[in-house]
Amino acid sequence: MPHSRRKRDPWSRRDFLKTGACGFCALCLGGLHGEGSAQTSAGSAAASKGFVNPVPSPWFRELSGNGVKCRLCPRECELSPGERAVCRVRENRGGRGYTLAYGNPALVREDPVERLPFFHILPGSRTLSLSTAGCNLSCSFCEVWDMAQVDPEDLYAYDMPPERVIRHAKESGLSVLSYAFGEPAVFYEYMHEIASKAKGEGMANLLHTAAYLRPEPLRDLAPRLDGANVDLKGFDPQFYRDAVGGEMQPVLDSLKVLREQGVHLEMTTILIPGLNDGDEDIEAMCDWIRRELGPDVPLHFSRFYPLYQLSHLPQTPVSTLDRARDTARRVGLEFVYVARVTGHEGENTFCPGCGEPIIERTGFIIDRVRMEEGKCGRCGTRIPGRWN
Repeated sequence: MPHSRRKRDPWSRRDFLKTGACGFCALCLGGLHGEGSAQTSAGSAAASKGFVNPVPSPWFRELSGNGVKCRLCPRECELSPGERAVCRVRENRGGRGYTLAYGNPALVREDPVERLPFFHILPGSRTLSLSTAGCNLSCSFCEVWDMAQVDPEDLYAYDMPPERVIRHAKESGLSVLSYAFGEPAVFYEYMHEIASKAKGEGMANLLHTAAYLRPEPLRDLAPRLDGANVDLKGFDPQFYRDAVGGEMQPVLDSLKVLREQGVHLEMTTILIPGLNDGDEDIEAMCDWIRRELGPDVPLHFSRFYPLYQLSHLPQTPVSTLDRARDTARRVGLEFVYVARVTGHEGENTFCPGCGEPIIERTGFIIDRVRMEEGKCGRCGTRIPGRWN
């Protein structure tokens, strides 16, 4: 069924903080941007409030009566003139579809690739991360809701066309770009152009996404990607509808498209107490990954911290993460990680051949690598990933 969003959400970050129910918000978890400003490493670039450069998008189809239909994500929002899509950053302007998320990131910062998380791509390297306002999902456990669940008018953002992004990365000594922390699907056109230019410059492109995207645009983007980490938020269609605000099947389809296109794939699942941490669902998810994607796809089980609309729930017990990791390995997945429990054995990469640790980590820090040319340094087993 077509979707559209006729009213702006009155629930602001300031209102939420006033409730005292913040728990571990995005700022507590490392911070994305402070209220009234965007976080950036872009030198002296000045931020301004709102979107700066709306541009027409090729991913709209014209309808009768000056309407347009967005063909980017499974929602396929049908918009009348002046109306915005659910994602907040796609709009019908006089019978033509525009993106309001082109060239104005609300987040520009340098990160270790392990933070995204990517554990099988260039260990210890750093990336320039980008994101904008907007999201085409409405997760009740959104960790960046003060960026993703607000209108672009409500954020300070930077005027950074693709050429400037690449120049800034090079000046910072970075050869990896990542589209992460918000939802890159909603700034698809901006990401696509940056990734295309970066590829031509010999740079790498990494994507962390909820993968709520139609197959056609995803296939068009895939050749420009060196890696993708997809949030599979659970394995129950009703959980997706109730807690995520979307359908599960399009995400499963996206995972298969990325695998078919040869993009290095990793996955992340945040385990939320009482909502998506049931043993049967976890086992069914892991079995699906093994059968449909392959046993060598790295899976990160991430700890939930109470925030946003689920601030009343407890954080994920470590025992739950341990049980999920044990289940995944028993089902046959070869690379299973535990995220956000610093010092946990599950931060390390183990060789599926000899069982020895080949990459040892503490948080985002690489302690030791025992690999040679993409193979285990002890037994020679080839490890999937991008190592050079």
